[in-house]
Amino acid sequence: MKADIKMINNKVVITLEGSFYVEDALLIRTKALSYFQDGHNNFLIDLSQVDYIDSSGLGVLVALQKRALEHHGALQLHGLTGVVKELFELTRLNKIFEIV
Repeated sequence: MKADIKMINNKVVITLEGSFYVEDALLIRTKALSYFQDGHNNFLIDLSQVDYIDSSGLGVLVALQKRALEHHGALQLHGLTGVVKELFELTRLNKIFEIV
């Protein structure tokens, strides 16, 4: 998986590409937590180029959203398509996340 992280308008934008597996989840979690430590609490995660996400990936997204809300921030998901969109619907995570 490829990940690009940058700041845009005081928001941490994480663009992911490829399949999102357990080892990728740990990397994204670590990088995102460093932004929380620096005082950032608004995230946009672009999943438009992600073709698969496993339970570890979903778990990291849930944990990051919880952390953002605890710090009075937000986590938005962008570009859910195909299998990834179906997975969010099947698990009802589409009801929990703000999807733009």
